[in-house]
Amino acid sequence: MSFFTSLSGMRNAETDLRVISNNIANAETAGFKKSNAQFSDLVATGSASDPRTTPGIGATVSAISQDFGLGQLEQTGRALDLAINGDGFITTTNVVSGEINFTRNGNLQLVANGELRDAFGDRVQGFPVDASGAATSNVPGNIVVPTTNAAGNVLSSISIDRRGIVSSTYTDGTVEPIAQISLASFAATDGLRAIGQTKWEATADSGSPEFGQPGVGNFGQIQSGTIERSNVDLAQEMVALLSAQRNFQANARAIDTASAITQTVLNLQR
Repeated sequence: MSFFTSLSGMRNAETDLRVISNNIANAETAGFKKSNAQFSDLVATGSASDPRTTPGIGATVSAISQDFGLGQLEQTGRALDLAINGDGFITTTNVVSGEINFTRNGNLQLVANGELRDAFGDRVQGFPVDASGAATSNVPGNIVVPTTNAAGNVLSSISIDRRGIVSSTYTDGTVEPIAQISLASFAATDGLRAIGQTKWEATADSGSPEFGQPGVGNFGQIQSGTIERSNVDLAQEMVALLSAQRNFQANARAIDTASAITQTVLNLQR
């Protein structure tokens, strides 16, 4: 039994190492959120067993939880880089499947047809606004910036303010509000499923998204010219890496000891 107990410990240490390694590998990934492995003990008992003599049969991975704490905000000076100073996720739609995803990576770009997209080509969603910049609907849609205005002047630049208002400036000097970046929140953020590219999708555990405006209620404000870095603390991860390595070695040593004891018993029987 001691072999299987120590084997479960080695497997758990390996899982812990994989989680830590993934965190370290994404230390420089914008919008990345680190994960933590959590474990629980295994105990095999019956109703007639004495609780004072129960040694346990090892451990198992109970959860790999995500830490959605705010990462460091880094100034880039680029108008289409934005960070959320607080809660909320930027909503994007996949250009092929139309699936809705959520991200904290605000590295945006404007494509030739005027669509605002993220770093991976997915369309960024926002609320339509009137001429004063006030949202006219609480249902988000894809943001498209007109490349020319009504007078036929060409788009020269776009900007995003703290309320997430996307404004376009044209060669005649006119400025027009186009849309407002929509943010999404969830009843249980831990229930979001990571799908890669620093994106998440909603699940039954997370609940359906609630959309809102930046800076309103619990939603954070938009900081233009800024990117949210990974929330991985390399010093902390290195300490955790050493601890996981020692746990693996200790369980491997326990297997060696159990093997030596078994070999001694077998030799006595000869």
